[in-house]
Order: sequence, then C-alpha cells, then structure tokens
Amino acid sequence: GSDRTPRGYDPANLALDITGVIRSLGEPDAALVGHDMGGYLAWTAAVMRPKLVRRLVVSSMPHPRRWRSSMLSDFAQTRAGSYIWGFQRPWVPERQLVADDAALVGRLIHDWSGPRTPEFPDEAAVDVYRRAMCIPSTAHCSIEPYRWMVRSLARPDGIQFNRRMKRPVRVPTLHVHGSLDPAIRTRSAAGSGEYVEAPYRWRLFDGLGHFPHEEDPAGFSAELINWLKDPEPDR
Repeated sequence: GSDRTPRGYDPANLALDITGVIRSLGEPDAALVGHDMGGYLAWTAAVMRPKLVRRLVVSSMPHPRRWRSSMLSDFAQTRAGSYIWGFQRPWVPERQLVADDAALVGRLIHDWSGPRTPEFPDEAAVDVYRRAMCIPSTAHCSIEPYRWMVRSLARPDGIQFNRRMKRPVRVPTLHVHGSLDPAIRTRSAAGSGEYVEAPYRWRLFDGLGHFPHEEDPAGFSAELINWLKDPEPDR
C-alpha cells in the first residue's frame, strides 16, 4: 500500500531505503531477511551499511557478483533467467503482467514452485498476488530493478556497483535455497560464500522450488529462528 516513486530502482538506492527503515524504527541494527530481489538488496545493504545489519539471511538469490558472473558465463543460468532478459523490452512486460487480471503472475508462481508441496500455491494466495500486481504502477515498478540489473552491466553505474560489492560481507550469514529452483540454479547460488568473511551457513531445502519460505513455512521458520538464536553460528 505504500507509494511508488518513478525512479530510483537501482540496488544502492533500494538498499538505503531498507536501512533507512531500520533507522526510522530507532533500532541500532537488525537481522535482515530477503528473498529473490529482496535477497539481492539484503546482500547490498550488508556491504554498504554493515553497522546496521546484525545478521543476514538470503533466500533464492546469489550474491550480486555471483549473479552477474552466472548470468554472463553460465548458459544454463542465462536460460533459467530468460524472464529477466524479457523484462528489458519497453512497455510490453508491464502489459503482459497485468493482462487477464495478472494471469502471468499465477503461472510464474506455479511454475517456480517445487513438486514437494502440492498445497502451495493455493488459489487464494495466488489471487492476492494477482490483485496486487493490478494496482496501478505496480507492474512497472516491479520490473524496474530487473531492468537495472541488465542494462547497467556495461554502464558506469553498474560497473561501479560491481566494484563496491567486492567488499566482503562481515556479518553472520544464512543462505537458503530450494534444490529444484528453476529460476536461480543451485550452482549459481552456492558459490556466494566466497564473498562472506564471517560465519556462513548454506542450507539447501530438498524438493523445494523458488519459494522455500512459502512452500515449507514451518521448516523455513525453524531453520531461521534456530540460526538467529545460535550465539555462535557455524561457518
């Protein structure tokens, strides 16, 4: 229900929005949890504002430098991420997302979910996501971060961001991934630990797809809470 700005969908600005929320709550820091694009921004926030991130949890998204390398050099990941390339066209993706009451959103949720949890997605949940996408400006603002990720690859702002992300993550990190994720391949995500100079735990959920937190909410929550309670998270 928040407003939507016409610009500023690069990861640096979005990550500063997230850390700005932490500051606005009067908290010195926070355990930051992000999925997909939210995970991309969580990685970014941990590098750009490390004092505000106490612990980091990322689901279904490699470290930004790992994502960039995989998309440019791994044909299988490039093919799996074809939807991102399709988002680069002007206007057409927005129209596709809202066509037929956002039917495409429902198809993507079904296609990207693993077979282990037939109860997800239920149609009531899908309807919520479809209605949300039909709110004016939502489709455009949902696509803009993915446009930046590709269009900036050869631009100065993208090259500068990639260099900034060389700085290692220095907070304890839990990295969660579904073994059957068709959008982000396991091999692409698994190499992200090289960018973490702190206790790092890789947790692969067998049989799950792109939405571990919704496909197995009990298992995901247990993993998250136990790790957050652990005073000495393992490397």
